[in-house]
Amino acid sequence: MSLLQEEETTNPNPNINSKTPPIPIPTLTSLDRKIRTLSSPELLSKERALKHATLIMKSRSNSPFASPRPVASPRSIPGRILGFHSYEPTGPDYTSFLSDEILLQVFRKVPVSHYVSNSLVCKRWLFIHGRLVQSIKVIDFDFVNSGRAFTRFPNLENIDIAHACIKMPRNSGILIARNNLSVYVGAKLLSGGFIEERDLLSSDLIDNGLELISKWYPNLRRIVVFGSSENGLLCVSSKCKMLQELELHCCGDMSLMGISGCRNLQVLKLIGCVDGFYNSVVSDIGLTILAQGCRRLVKLELCGCEGSYDGIKAIGQCCQMLEELTIRDQRMDGGWLAALSFCENLKTLRLQSCKSIDSSPGLLEHLGSCPTLEELHLQQCQLRDKQAVKALFLICKTVREIVLQNCWGLEDEAFASATVCRRTRLLSLEGCSLLTTGGLESVILNWKELERLTVISCNNVKDSEITPDLATLFSVLKELKWRPDSKSLLSAGLAGTGVGNKGGRFFKGLKV
Repeated sequence: MSLLQEEETTNPNPNINSKTPPIPIPTLTSLDRKIRTLSSPELLSKERALKHATLIMKSRSNSPFASPRPVASPRSIPGRILGFHSYEPTGPDYTSFLSDEILLQVFRKVPVSHYVSNSLVCKRWLFIHGRLVQSIKVIDFDFVNSGRAFTRFPNLENIDIAHACIKMPRNSGILIARNNLSVYVGAKLLSGGFIEERDLLSSDLIDNGLELISKWYPNLRRIVVFGSSENGLLCVSSKCKMLQELELHCCGDMSLMGISGCRNLQVLKLIGCVDGFYNSVVSDIGLTILAQGCRRLVKLELCGCEGSYDGIKAIGQCCQMLEELTIRDQRMDGGWLAALSFCENLKTLRLQSCKSIDSSPGLLEHLGSCPTLEELHLQQCQLRDKQAVKALFLICKTVREIVLQNCWGLEDEAFASATVCRRTRLLSLEGCSLLTTGGLESVILNWKELERLTVISCNNVKDSEITPDLATLFSVLKELKWRPDSKSLLSAGLAGTGVGNKGGRFFKGLKV
């Protein structure tokens, strides 16, 4: 048989007149000698290797010795189920041969910014993407009560349902924020505040959602709750044994009995009353229940809570591991400052947005002190009561860092009481407009261990009033941020521009 006849018998193409196109021979140029085009046998071998690998993965995933999957994900289906127009695939879907565990390992290497786009590929990828998500913020409570949240995100460790408990208008562009709570409100003016009582979900509905959450997420570590009763919090505390951080909005004294079972709770934020939003009462009764139930607290934040000396004393005696205490918008009775001496391991004290420190601190010799306190932060507080400020610095005389930010009424006489804090190493002053250079100097010259000083936007502290002793202290500091007079900095920055010269530059050519 001739060579031509042998080719005709082996050619599978029924058209005998067709000719096999010649295989292009790659040529190397001087610019890309390192790049070589693969030949047909090499491409065929790589394709066979890929098919062989996928078949092995498929056989292993289907073997009885493969690692069990918690929930089987659906196979790859075109995106029509998600409401998108999809086209038929042009080739085989090799990802269908991969197990969910292998795809999870692949998706974990993908940047978080690509999670949403990857979840829209098919229903299976959407399901696997939900297994990667560990924290969500719910804005529609039906998403929880219907059970869709548990199938969509089966491995959650952090869930926030506070915003979902408030009925907000969907198309409103008015956003009101206060004390870490932000809601959209309508244009209608309300006499009692921004939220009406009918805009809040019932406690029974919220408790039902908490029961479902505690059932499906026993490994929950953080949750934000709004308006729950004792029964809903009991479900969370009894089933979520790993819960470490809890944030409660709009809760009263009796509802705090529900968190008595949270033995491992370490971080608690309690919001009792927020002006214009809701008004709930947390008194000494609730603080005592809280102290006796959550003895392992490390961080505690009280916002808009009432109480007195007895409530803070109970917290100090029971929560002996407490290291950080934050009091925001305090509404306590006079004398509560003296109870801070019972917090023997307290390291950080923060007072934020307080209209007053203590209306009646009592005799200074009976106040005591916090021996382990290292940081004192005052932010947006009224410091006009000199006796209360003096009592505060006396209790915190062992601090190493003092931060005063946008505090009103801090005059030289009130700041002079900080002289007792002789171990201070860091002082930060920002927005204290009544403090003068002399008042600052009289205090920091007595602090022999001062290493860092920050003075920003304190307009009565002048560069021209710096004494030689103060300049000598500045020269030995490790860190100095000195921008006290914002007006002088503005004038220096606008020098030569003509701004502030009564329009002389702009109306120079105007003739009257």
